[in-house]
Amino acid sequence: MVDVDVRLGLSGSDLAIRDRTFKADLARRGESNLTADESPEVKALVDAGYGAEIVASKRFRGQDFITVKKERIVGLLTVLRDHASLEYKLVSDILGVDLLGFETEPRFEVVYSLYSLKTYRRIVVKAQVGEDDPTIDTTSGVWPAAEWPEREIYDMLGITFNHHADLRRILMPDDWVGHPLRKDFPLGGEEVEFSHNVREQGK
Repeated sequence: MVDVDVRLGLSGSDLAIRDRTFKADLARRGESNLTADESPEVKALVDAGYGAEIVASKRFRGQDFITVKKERIVGLLTVLRDHASLEYKLVSDILGVDLLGFETEPRFEVVYSLYSLKTYRRIVVKAQVGEDDPTIDTTSGVWPAAEWPEREIYDMLGITFNHHADLRRILMPDDWVGHPLRKDFPLGGEEVEFSHNVREQGK
């Protein structure tokens, strides 16, 4: 009998191929193949003195990604927001990523998805955050809307945002121990009952 993922309509072989492809794509994340001539964002950052902060820059499936060091994240994002030819005034999302298990360092990333209402371009900026010092400066001074997703990242992944005006849990109780979206967080809970494992009546 073929092992089939009913939800996706994929066989076990399909899933294995997809998994290998995804990890291979991720393994290429360190490749730097966007130059200042190819990317106006990279050029703006280099011209503003942030070239040394760029760890990697690439275009993958039509989307540009810039991976940066976390130390000057506020100034770097301010350049992208205020540069006359870019104007990334809208941060459409901020999220945290735990890369545990992918044999890459540092363990965490804070990902900023930006959109320009002037050029209609999108850019994804990834700031590297280490497990030994899971902190990064808040960007609420760049975009006031950043306060809420930063609180969620703090709650779910345990990344602290320096100088945040109100950094506290947003989803979990104040006395909750740990951060549920970390990949090493124990799952726990109770087994969901289905027809094959439901308890007999009266037991």
